Amino acid sequence: MSERSAAVGGDRAGLELSAVSHDYGRRRAVDGVSFTVAPGEILGLLGPSGCGKSTTLRLVAGLEDLQTGTIRIGGDIMADRSRNIPTERRHVGMVFQDHALFPHLSVAENIAFGLGHVTRQGRIERWGKRLGLLNHLATYPHQLSGGEQQRVALARAMAPEPRVMLLDEPFSSLDSRLRDQIRDDTVEVLKQAGTATLLVTHDPEEAMRMGDRIAIMNAGRIEQIDTPAQVYAAPATPFVARFLSETNELPVQVRGGTVETPFGRLPAPVPDGAALLMFRPEALQETGPEVAGTAAVTVQRATALGAYRRLEIGVAGQRFAARLPAGPLPASGAVLHFGLNPDFCFVFPAA
Repeated sequence: MSERSAAVGGDRAGLELSAVSHDYGRRRAVDGVSFTVAPGEILGLLGPSGCGKSTTLRLVAGLEDLQTGTIRIGGDIMADRSRNIPTERRHVGMVFQDHALFPHLSVAENIAFGLGHVTRQGRIERWGKRLGLLNHLATYPHQLSGGEQQRVALARAMAPEPRVMLLDEPFSSLDSRLRDQIRDDTVEVLKQAGTATLLVTHDPEEAMRMGDRIAIMNAGRIEQIDTPAQVYAAPATPFVARFLSETNELPVQVRGGTVETPFGRLPAPVPDGAALLMFRPEALQETGPEVAGTAAVTVQRATALGAYRRLEIGVAGQRFAARLPAGPLPASGAVLHFGLNPDFCFVFPAA
């Protein structure tokens, strides 16, 4: 993790984890995790199933007793080796995949759950209006669509005006078009409220779409934390590169700060020796045969995928995936010329 990334949020941090570790028996689920989330910031905690991201969220919520490290909210210690403040006193809001709405309560009653009588009506109206629920306040959860139920869950979590919002795979049960709209609406609400938010997800697109920063987690550790653009453009490890999108991989030898590829020579800012070249499908760009640093390739398969085309191409006994803008599909067996954009290429020393 870079020093710059670790320091984002600083003293303003709404949420701060310092050297947090947690074991289940002999298995270490969370291993020395540290990060901050500033008020109004959304941090996407991204990783595969079983990497420790949901355990991290549960530790922040107080649903698991912290074993090692320190958790602060608004500068106040919520958990360390000597204390674990109960969930209800941590001022956190939580939204989960299954919404967890009370089926016997109306939308208004769900939103008001846990609120004091003095603030109840004003909060119902405020969050009902912000999330487009004013016409559904007397409705029961089973009468709502999945998207509307998700809005109710968010309104209920936001109504107490928490210092930290915790989102655990909250949109995965929605269809893709509705999911995009609810994500955008959720970001707008959280930004307007200035709430520090931790979003747990296994979906790279969701993390990049919603997060101001992304923390990539693997086997209990954070491998990289930075802005979505930086994490995508400059992955710190092969795992990060693979997890964010499809990659092409090629074993290479670094000599004098460069590597030879079927598409010409590329810079390689790693020590000389065995290395792994990784490049994304969009790094392969179609060119003319007269352009230097290109190769003649054979199209093995071409697929139209809406806004872009995915080609599988063969060159020098290797097979690679290329992603091009939408257009006519080349025939199988067609010979084209491609070059590599070094901005989407990464070289790592061999493991």
